[in-house]
Amino acid sequence: MANILDVSTPDNLQYQFFPVSSGSVQFKIRAANDAHIALTMGPQESDPMIEIFIGGWGNTKSVIRRNRTKPDKVEIETPGILNAGEFRGFWVRWDGGIVSAGREGESIPFISWSDPEPFPIGFVGVCTGWGASGTWKIEVPPTAPPAAALYSSPPGYPGAPHVGGGAPMYGGAGVWVDMTSGQVPPGAVVGGQDCSGEPLYVARAQHQGALIPGKLVSSHGCAYVAWGGQEHGKPEYQVLVGGPNNWVPTSGSNIPPRAFPGGQSEDGEPLFVGRVRHEGSVTTGKVQQSHGVCYISFGGQELGFPDYEVLVS
Repeated sequence: MANILDVSTPDNLQYQFFPVSSGSVQFKIRAANDAHIALTMGPQESDPMIEIFIGGWGNTKSVIRRNRTKPDKVEIETPGILNAGEFRGFWVRWDGGIVSAGREGESIPFISWSDPEPFPIGFVGVCTGWGASGTWKIEVPPTAPPAAALYSSPPGYPGAPHVGGGAPMYGGAGVWVDMTSGQVPPGAVVGGQDCSGEPLYVARAQHQGALIPGKLVSSHGCAYVAWGGQEHGKPEYQVLVGGPNNWVPTSGSNIPPRAFPGGQSEDGEPLFVGRVRHEGSVTTGKVQQSHGVCYISFGGQELGFPDYEVLVS
């Protein structure tokens, strides 16, 4: 049974990406026009990239575009294919360079194109624009995608993570995926659980010039990071997908080899992903070697623990 990923896309043409492990994706979309689907190697807009625009040009045409350049590869008249008041179902497939899209329940695609230079597709992005916002129900397979095979970094710490926003940083054998408002991408690494038993996912967010590992509490609609003695809720964050899930006990400033870098302090010091047991929870947070503790956010506070576990790739 596939999981359903609920995604809302505003009227801004900004793609939201999620990893895929199979050669197809099925979804339902409610939008007035311009449901855009991107097929990419990584979780951001970068070439090579194939886009399928369903219901563009005022809900009259659908096209396939490569590398964000015109002329479009294929253009099909599809008047009224989308509807702002009801969900319409579609599928997109890619196989051996042939990219096609069809309506739910129909095996014959309404648009198709053969890419002469096929590339491995690891992520799908969705967005809406040109006056339309969208509500999506995307079917994703329940297994974690093999992101590690595509997104491994060279051995050793790859240097300071990217802090400026935009392109996620790849580290170890995982990938950080942009998410908002409690969204959990398929294949997200579970780091622990809240006192209620809800899973906590390994996440990170920016705060005061730092990129800080913390916890995603999906039901709260945000991730939390610890900084300056307090807990800070972040509706925009990144989630670790397809990464390691090996936790090694340690203490103080003893960072084990292959510890997974999760961010950096405002001063540029690497921050690692750690976790501790506290009041019935297993809570993920940041390990700052110079402080000799793992900090977690809990109950509005930043708490430091000298004995903790650290995530190792």
